[in-house]
Amino acid sequence: MSGPLALSLSTLDSPQDSPLGPLSVVTDADGCLRALDFADFMPRCRTLLSRHYGAEGVGWTLQAGRCPAAIADAFTAYFAGDLHALNGLPVATGGTAFQREVWAALRRIPVGTTTSYGALAAAIGRPAAVRAVGLANGANPIGIVVPCHRVVGSTGKLTGYAGGVMRKAWLIAHEWPAQAAPANGLPAAPGTGAQHPRATGPGG
Repeated sequence: MSGPLALSLSTLDSPQDSPLGPLSVVTDADGCLRALDFADFMPRCRTLLSRHYGAEGVGWTLQAGRCPAAIADAFTAYFAGDLHALNGLPVATGGTAFQREVWAALRRIPVGTTTSYGALAAAIGRPAAVRAVGLANGANPIGIVVPCHRVVGSTGKLTGYAGGVMRKAWLIAHEWPAQAAPANGLPAAPGTGAQHPRATGPGG
């Protein structure tokens, strides 16, 4: 019988790595991302890991480690303006087959665009499963890389985001040059216009 899944926790905390605040990075022995969240939301991250792999210490363990260079370099590049730098990072998740289907669809949303929960449900061939898609989106354990921040309400309104709506607005602004940069003390993202990101379905 195999033991618990051994996971490593590191932090990206320089302004170059994460201008929105420190990021908690959870990886496995192969260097795959298992979870990624803002450090002030680490309790949520642990809750999701337990839902996916069982109780901590039984289904999984978490030890302090070093962030893989490929992940650190990708985030530095992404926040410096290379908006496709995160696309190739390997991820591995637990969750249900339906959740993994939704999370895979999130990675197909083109950078610089947004989509709605309804469009995301239609894109995976389940147009009636809008609520379930929303719940799966909210249970995404790998923020930013699996870009749940690109999903907005049907009217274009920014809906809830685990890291906070202001961070969601900043990320969308960073990825969409015409999006107005958020205020309230957060670092200014590129762009000064007021145009809202166009809404598209994944891959569209």
